[in-house]
Amino acid sequence: MFRFARSPVVAALVALTGLAPAAIAQPVNPQEIVILTTTTTQDSGILRILTDAFAKRSGLTVKAIVAGSGDILKQGARGEGDVLLTHSPDAEKGWMAEGNGTSRRLVMYHDFVIIGPEADPAKIRGLKASDALRRIAEAKAPFVSRGDQSGTHVRELAMWKRAGIEPKGQSWYRETGQGQGLTMDVASQFQGYAFTDRGTYLVHAKRIGLPILVENDSALYNIYHVMPVNPAKFPKVNASAGNAFADWVVSPEGQNLIAEFGKAQYGRSLFVPAAGMSEQELLVN
Repeated sequence: MFRFARSPVVAALVALTGLAPAAIAQPVNPQEIVILTTTTTQDSGILRILTDAFAKRSGLTVKAIVAGSGDILKQGARGEGDVLLTHSPDAEKGWMAEGNGTSRRLVMYHDFVIIGPEADPAKIRGLKASDALRRIAEAKAPFVSRGDQSGTHVRELAMWKRAGIEPKGQSWYRETGQGQGLTMDVASQFQGYAFTDRGTYLVHAKRIGLPILVENDSALYNIYHVMPVNPAKFPKVNASAGNAFADWVVSPEGQNLIAEFGKAQYGRSLFVPAAGMSEQELLVN
């Protein structure tokens, strides 16, 4: 069962299902774990794989609140979940420094890519990400951003900054305020460019119809960490459940599931297991 943070999408779901907004906030239940995680884990499909396996292993009822990393970190800082699985390293470090979590461990990674129309009017195919973004700006080619302060959006903005470009407010730059799947749909409709994680892209690639034009740039690694919420700061969290999930997802069993995810359908794993590694090691490699 998945629960969503409040957003226009949630409002639509409430209208369709009749669920009251109060249903999002549940009393503490020792037999239930609430995982706060990002839309990329859901859109790629790996969230369901991990939560189903952990529920079977632990006997716990698993509920997930899914939103952009920015919103998820805010909810975690209010003690609204038991454990976080996110991909916004700089923001996570700040979150930990505030005493919100008990540990922060690397779980897995994949990479970001830039997709766009086959005709590639900005001529970015094969370039490094920063060079590609400069070309898009120079060509004033349509670019569709999530604009939702998710980990992906924050990373996209960091890449624009690295390229020396301020895209906000430009006529060719559009923000959806939605998740990755819907953002790619909009990019497809406008035959524009978009910044996305590879895993979510591969799941939706046939429908989207936009090829990957920029990839294999070490600046585009997308790194996920697991962080149990601190019970000393938030006494009502299910600390034992949060720690159990964190331990399991970096265990050989959890890491093997990550390594195998996507191979049968896409011929390659959508994520690379990375328990025990550090961000520095990944960047060097």
